[in-house]
Amino acid sequence: MEDILVERNASGVVTLTLNRPHHKNAVTFPMWNELQRIFQEVSNSTTDRVLVITGSAPAFCSGADLSTGGVPDGHPLHGMGPVNAAANALHEVTKPTIAKVNGVAVGAGMNLALGCDLIVAGESARFSQIFVKRGLSVDFGGTWLLPRLIGVHKAKELALFGDVISAQDAAEIGIVNRVVADSELDKFADDWAERLAAGPPLAMQQTKKMLSNAFSQSLSEALDAEASAQTVNLVSEDTREGIKAFLEKRPPKFEGR
Repeated sequence: MEDILVERNASGVVTLTLNRPHHKNAVTFPMWNELQRIFQEVSNSTTDRVLVITGSAPAFCSGADLSTGGVPDGHPLHGMGPVNAAANALHEVTKPTIAKVNGVAVGAGMNLALGCDLIVAGESARFSQIFVKRGLSVDFGGTWLLPRLIGVHKAKELALFGDVISAQDAAEIGIVNRVVADSELDKFADDWAERLAAGPPLAMQQTKKMLSNAFSQSLSEALDAEASAQTVNLVSEDTREGIKAFLEKRPPKFEGR
């Protein structure tokens, strides 16, 4: 699909680029299905280690394409199926995910970024839960993500007003991990992606899953999950390699086994 570009490098970094620059990378309904497929493909791959999501300049993603009225043929609830499936598939990606926000990220585009594990934004990036200004309620997981990231009251402020906020403001309220100069965005995101790709896949996948489940578990349940994860790690080749590399005072080489 020309509207979505996928590139892979030798380190295991997968870069997904929304490629409708003249429409600020607005997502069409066929694209939701393709996003779901790509997310599942990366999750199931034995060679993909990190997923980076970005958009073709000058935008990250302006949300769903509303140029045709916003709904496909048939009942609107049925039309939301591919949107929800893509959001859920992103949440279930087992590998670390990075949103590289290089322009506006609004509506479902903002929530696409929020659905990633990490967000790196250029200083000119802008964010908005713009749904309310289009007569819509929040979707693509925003009602689940926002309260967990910034608290219920701040989430309601963003969702009910739909104001545009700067990358720096987004960082200050806990939405964005890093804000860098636009000219440094690619370099910074590439560095993070390569560092994650060099990490221990099994251990990181388990850590990601446990952190994602944190708000639905008791401390006792979290401790049990940690014990199970460490049991898997301690019989893995990666942990043996990590300990050996520590003793030999050299960087470890993790293979995901």
